[in-house]
Amino acid sequence: MRFSYCPAASTVREFAAAAAAAERAGYERVWANELHRNPFVQLAAAACATSRIGLATGIALAFVRSPLTTALAALDLDELSDGRFSLGLGSGVARLNEDWHHARFGKPVPHLRETVALVRQFMATADLGETITFEGEYERASVRGFRRPYPPARRDMPVYLAAVGPALTTLAGEIADGWIAHELCSPYYLRTAALPRLTAGLQRAGRKREEITVVASACCVLDDDARRAKRAAARHVAFYASVRTYESFFALHGFAAEAAAIRECFRRGDLDGMAEACTDDMVDAFTFAGRADDVREALHAYDGLADEVKLSAPALLAGEDTARTTHRMLLGLLG
Repeated sequence: MRFSYCPAASTVREFAAAAAAAERAGYERVWANELHRNPFVQLAAAACATSRIGLATGIALAFVRSPLTTALAALDLDELSDGRFSLGLGSGVARLNEDWHHARFGKPVPHLRETVALVRQFMATADLGETITFEGEYERASVRGFRRPYPPARRDMPVYLAAVGPALTTLAGEIADGWIAHELCSPYYLRTAALPRLTAGLQRAGRKREEITVVASACCVLDDDARRAKRAAARHVAFYASVRTYESFFALHGFAAEAAAIRECFRRGDLDGMAEACTDDMVDAFTFAGRADDVREALHAYDGLADEVKLSAPALLAGEDTARTTHRMLLGLLG
């Protein structure tokens, strides 16, 4: 099992420095996500600060850029990093796409299928001058007279898909080179829900298990005070429990009542109450919080389930000091 890292960083330069530190620490790959920053820009900085570690978007939003724009960004990053880049895409939710980005949000499964197909076509042929035509339900392209005058570092760059729901997870098994779990990916969820759906997608496409990389996501809070670590992690878990979209996810783990109590606190604007309603059992189910040695041992729960575990510090409600402390300790976790 390999370990990768999604750094918590306040600046792009700090992200690049964290990527260099992760490379020295022995991490397999560094991930950049899309919310407050552009993931491609962060990884460009990281590519210039590193020489061996893999680089991946985890995730870039699939529908807020044209497939050609996404493909060109991926090709540039793969060239800049000497073939170390993987493109991780996710659909996001309707409100984020439509209200924030004024982007079309179709039915996620067919829309993502079309986007991946078109991005792959651009990446494989952009330098050949071939006519590219594509007519889908959500994506279309008619490209003539375009020839990118630079040979790609690779024509078959890996494309990973992030998914939580059953249909998108099955799609990842069918078409993706890798699957990226939600940040609260418990070993239980991976074993009982995600892997069977990925297997169904693989079988539908006539693919083998080794043709997809399963990336579990592990949110970590490291502190010499285990109790303090768990309470910081509780704020992070509570944020997701407040979102009704994840209601079935928490119910699957037996925490429907706790999630409902957290949502009630959220409706009242009671952030402290949200954290208090998040029990230690919830924290232990969805995160890895405590002393470094205990977390290192607990991560073995992914043995035999995941090919790669993406570690990250909490970014939601837990506080910047908690994220920075965890960042420092994660760099020594593999030692």
